Amino acid sequence: MDHFEIRGGEMFAEDVPLSAIAEAVGTPVYVYSAGTLRRHARVFQQALSALDRPLVAFAVKANPNIAVLKLLGQEGLGADVVSEGEMRRALAAGIPADRIVFSGVGKTDPEMEAALEAGILQLNVESEGELERLSAVAARSGRTAEIALRVNPDVDARTLAKISTGKAENKFGIPLDRAEALYARAASLPGIRAVGVAAHIGSQLFDLAPLEAAYRKLGELVARLRAAGLTVSRVDLGGGLGIPYDPALPPPPSPADYGAMVKRVTDEWPDRAGIRLMFEPGRLIAGNAGVLLSRVVTVKEGAARRFVVLDAAMNDLIRPTLYGVYHDIRAVRPRPGETLATIVGPVCETGDMFAEDRRLTPLQEGDLVALMTAGAYGATMAGTYNSRPLVGEVLVDGSRQAVIRPRQTLEELLALDRVPDWL
Repeated sequence: MDHFEIRGGEMFAEDVPLSAIAEAVGTPVYVYSAGTLRRHARVFQQALSALDRPLVAFAVKANPNIAVLKLLGQEGLGADVVSEGEMRRALAAGIPADRIVFSGVGKTDPEMEAALEAGILQLNVESEGELERLSAVAARSGRTAEIALRVNPDVDARTLAKISTGKAENKFGIPLDRAEALYARAASLPGIRAVGVAAHIGSQLFDLAPLEAAYRKLGELVARLRAAGLTVSRVDLGGGLGIPYDPALPPPPSPADYGAMVKRVTDEWPDRAGIRLMFEPGRLIAGNAGVLLSRVVTVKEGAARRFVVLDAAMNDLIRPTLYGVYHDIRAVRPRPGETLATIVGPVCETGDMFAEDRRLTPLQEGDLVALMTAGAYGATMAGTYNSRPLVGEVLVDGSRQAVIRPRQTLEELLALDRVPDWL
């Protein structure tokens, strides 16, 4: 569910017409709905309400804008971060350090030092080497790092290969058969307090069965660790629940379905007592809360196709090019009828394509279109290829709108370069 709808022949973001935003700040621009963000945060938390003190830590990589993080923090969410930059964004947004979890497969020593200095809740350790380095960093600083050991349960998430993270061949986590020995090692190291285990098997999942299989393996691991006399008080179950990009496809499982599965499976764990469950939703919270608003530059009749060229490009929204995935594309002021068109951007790459041979309302030069479900992994993955400045971001809340990231100017982009004095 989102707050982007046609009223009187024009698409609105909540109570603001998208054409007014385009007029005020130009295009392309990301537009986020505060109402949708709040609703999704509340629906997910409600789905977990049968659990004891769950921590919902928003995956900052999905949408790291500080205004978005502040809004979600006010809804009670924490933050799952994978870099010092993301951690600093979460802290700047006012998210308490004790609701921040630091994940990621390649933490550097300076990032570990920063996390310990900030006093965050937990670091999810992903390798033997990382554990040893964290111990040394913590011992040098005189601090104690509370850690969860991320395990790789070797479960096929049945999602896109590039966003699958829980199979044996993926780079993430400790193989399950080495987890017990490494957890015992962690419990003996200076500067380390081993408090739990974690797993994340992938993103955009439409089937709860792989998640259930992974969670059962985690429950069995917890029982073995506790039987060995080791302390386990937290289990991070990751995120990954899918959202509907293509309205023609069956919907994914609802948060309520997911929450019921988690409750059923964890109640069946051999030893569940005293364990706090943690979750890392990102796309589920932010995906449908945003659109990329763009304007048609030209309509080009090719030899084999009709091309609609937008002012947005693959550098602004890379998911269709990177993953070959679907984004619904809607006219802000739709016309009757439909035509077959291929929607592309102006970047000098054949892969700069948002939709191939898509049936859409007839589009003309100057029309506005919204690329839907762009609130997650949109602006955060944008770049400046072809020396195209980063686009702006706008947050709408009812009838209010605010620029929450100004569009980068060409002068700002060029000023990042430095020419040595010998040239």
